[in-house]
Amino acid sequence: MEVARKQPEHGWIEVITGSMFSGKSEELIRRLRRAQIAKQKVQIFKPVIDDRYGVDQIVSHSDMRIASESVRSSDELVRRVAKDTEVVGIDEGQFFDPHLTAACNTLANAGKRVIVAGLDQDYLGRPFEPMPQLLAIAEYITKTLAICVVCGDPANHTQRLVASQDRVLVGASGLYEARCRHCFDPSLAEPTPEP
Repeated sequence: MEVARKQPEHGWIEVITGSMFSGKSEELIRRLRRAQIAKQKVQIFKPVIDDRYGVDQIVSHSDMRIASESVRSSDELVRRVAKDTEVVGIDEGQFFDPHLTAACNTLANAGKRVIVAGLDQDYLGRPFEPMPQLLAIAEYITKTLAICVVCGDPANHTQRLVASQDRVLVGASGLYEARCRHCFDPSLAEPTPEP
């Protein structure tokens, strides 16, 4: 007796990760534009918390832009993906809830190409959830590096320049800069004790 073979679904997960100023959003936008040029149906999402450049666009630090939708949760993201969508882009993955991994799996299992960009480490150099979990299940991983503003070496860390113990502090230049492992100093973000 011959077993019927299942028709293959073509979904998968791609993760673009690295420090701030390393080109993650640029790479995400580049991949999404190529899919659009190929006439694939693309939907793009970002978390509501990221309103630095408006609520309806993903914008890179070099001012590349692409239209997007803001969502409050991973569950909302899944609900808003149309059945005929082929490619799902997600920016700032680190700002999503812990269900982002399951949401990406659901979409990939439904035959969608899912591309997620986000920081892999927080301002203390610790893994920034849910990105490590996404890295574990992704078929494709791209690690981007910036250039250390202190010494010019490859930068893998995001240096917070203001004192704050909040894990999420949305901002760009002036609040953060790229640093290599030798120039990175997480103690700079610690509040100064009052006398």
